[in-house]
Amino acid sequence: MKLTILGAAGVRTPLMIQSILRRQERIGIDELALMDIDGERLELIGAITQPLEQSSQVQFRIKRTTDLVEALKDADFVIATFRVGGIESRMVDERVPLNYGVLGQETTGPGGFAMGMRTIPVLLRYVEQMRQLCPNAWMIDFANPAGMCTEALTRVGGWQRSVGICDGPVEILRLAAAVLKAPMDEVSLGYFGLNHLGWIRSVRYRGREYLGEMIELLRRSGGVGGLNIAADLITALGMIPNEYLYYYYYRRQSVENILRAERSRGEQIAALNLELFEQLHRLKAKGDFEGMRGAYMRYLDQRGSSYMQAETGRAPVHGDLERLAAEAAEGEGYAGVALDLIEALVGYKPRQMLLNIPNCGAIRGMSEDDVVEIPAFVHRGAIEPLAIGDVPDHCLGLMKQVKAYERLTVEAAVEGSYQKALTALTIHPLVADYELAKRILTDYQREHGAWFPTLC
Repeated sequence: MKLTILGAAGVRTPLMIQSILRRQERIGIDELALMDIDGERLELIGAITQPLEQSSQVQFRIKRTTDLVEALKDADFVIATFRVGGIESRMVDERVPLNYGVLGQETTGPGGFAMGMRTIPVLLRYVEQMRQLCPNAWMIDFANPAGMCTEALTRVGGWQRSVGICDGPVEILRLAAAVLKAPMDEVSLGYFGLNHLGWIRSVRYRGREYLGEMIELLRRSGGVGGLNIAADLITALGMIPNEYLYYYYYRRQSVENILRAERSRGEQIAALNLELFEQLHRLKAKGDFEGMRGAYMRYLDQRGSSYMQAETGRAPVHGDLERLAAEAAEGEGYAGVALDLIEALVGYKPRQMLLNIPNCGAIRGMSEDDVVEIPAFVHRGAIEPLAIGDVPDHCLGLMKQVKAYERLTVEAAVEGSYQKALTALTIHPLVADYELAKRILTDYQREHGAWFPTLC
């Protein structure tokens, strides 16, 4: 089995390699192809895991390359985890709308729009290469915005073996399992929505419902991790919202908090990345691979501990629930989700997972081909969505409005349509203003330059 990672110069790759090594026999991997357009950074990131890769434990070939054809040829699984334009483009994505008092966040609102506009054309070009080089491969999309990108892959690209993944719902599942002192595979979440726009309306273990107890635990603890939504609101909803719904339920407050922090999340990450890569260059020149690993682990700790602090204006909560959340987060994150999926698809261990896939009737009121984030049963060569049925009107209404924006964004990116791009931004609930959308779009075109598709 050949596994290919596109965008392998990213900072998650060392964690992915460690996870693959732990599961190499279960997934039956023979070859790992690591591809990126930045060859220098690809080798630098590779040096972090060099001692591990050279050990006798590794039973598969590892190939780093800047050649897309070489990376894709005969692949069985392709993981897309690249960011078109790099962290510099993320800073533009976030700063442009903030200049107009609109949320600047990489996947939600205008930031997700700009990232989708840059990413979708690249993904679709890769799919065209896959038709010739690996026509039976699964495409696993990490690239954000994951739901919108998966929509483009299935609806426009026609690549039915496409699935988008996110670790947000999985971390909630890990936390629920930790609270219940239960194996994760035995806890079931009644989760529905779109990527970064979902709700949990059921937490079941051994036939018993624990949602009410989870909500009460959140109320008593004052929240946990990135979930900064008032307990009274959660109680009123009767559901636990995905952490990204903070940007919808606290629209003005989230913008004010980011502006008060003076740096967007992308600007924070850019500073951390600059420090990390300066250290890695210096340590690699000395042959200090242990030092490189130490610098990398400190970077991950800094990045994780500052997550959503600027947006929420809130320091981490320190209590029993926060401790359990920290322990849950010590799982494999994105890498774990991807490899759980691969294990199930190769037939090692069928499992229920929360994935971004076409609706196929699962959520009543959404179209058949709308990509939604829902539970699915995954087994050898197949992903089967599980029925959700009716959902509350306020959830369905928001989902349909955001899905209409996503569809228009996909069409704008594919067709190069200025009017569809402008309409997409206008109808997004976090913009909701034609003149404001026009100014944001104009700034994106100017600031992104060649990274942004030409619109007519």
